[in-house]
Amino acid sequence: MERKQVMAMFNKETRIGALATANKQGEVNAAVFGSPRMIDEDTVIMAIGDNRSYRNLQENPKASFIVVEPGQAPATWKGVRLYLEVDSMERYGELLDSFREKIRELAGDRSANAIVAAIRFKVTEVRPLIAPGG
Repeated sequence: MERKQVMAMFNKETRIGALATANKQGEVNAAVFGSPRMIDEDTVIMAIGDNRSYRNLQENPKASFIVVEPGQAPATWKGVRLYLEVDSMERYGELLDSFREKIRELAGDRSANAIVAAIRFKVTEVRPLIAPGG
């Protein structure tokens, strides 16, 4: 799948997405996130609270994000796997403020105030949702 197609799928409001991270000991975490956006073919941004995923990314900058667009049956589902590496974690500034503003509109003050950072990831690899051989 071309990166422009990946961006279109990644940025759909109806998609389901999960971020997988691991700490420096290799203990894995997976969590559903709605905030990530692909702003160009090589960059993903997201808002994050003080949670296990955030703590893992502080120890280990590598992550994976899976995007799934459900279909009528699993064979008709669409999706991709993005392999990511943290480029920056911003605890203040324009990007964080814009995420908080949008989250405040959608989910209220409590949710917006829980956001502690905006993360920029570089996309290191894109793979199909289902690929022969894993």
